[in-house]
Amino acid sequence: MTDVATEGIKTVLHTVPDLAAATPVYEALLGIAPQADSEYYVGFDVAGQHIGLVPAGDGAVKPPVAYWHVPDIDAKLAEVTAAGASVQEPPHQVGPGRRVATFTDPAGNLLGLLQDG
Repeated sequence: MTDVATEGIKTVLHTVPDLAAATPVYEALLGIAPQADSEYYVGFDVAGQHIGLVPAGDGAVKPPVAYWHVPDIDAKLAEVTAAGASVQEPPHQVGPGRRVATFTDPAGNLLGLLQDG
């Protein structure tokens, strides 16, 4: 059925209107300080799970997006679109060696793909 396996969901990103206000709440929830803290991203690593906060550029908070880690983002995106998914955000670079993309399933659920390396 698939040539490109996933490594599972390892990253979940939450949009927030105010990173400074949200960060202490996530610190309290997770019991740790963020490992990455900038004006455009705050990230926490907890037991192999990465929880990220990103600013809601337009002020509109969106549902969290779960990112499936894959070894080949282009191949996996082609596979899911052939199966009926719709690309929302094509693969693009978000950091050194990191690419992300988002798509919706036929029900409209937003899902993410992430490739490191």
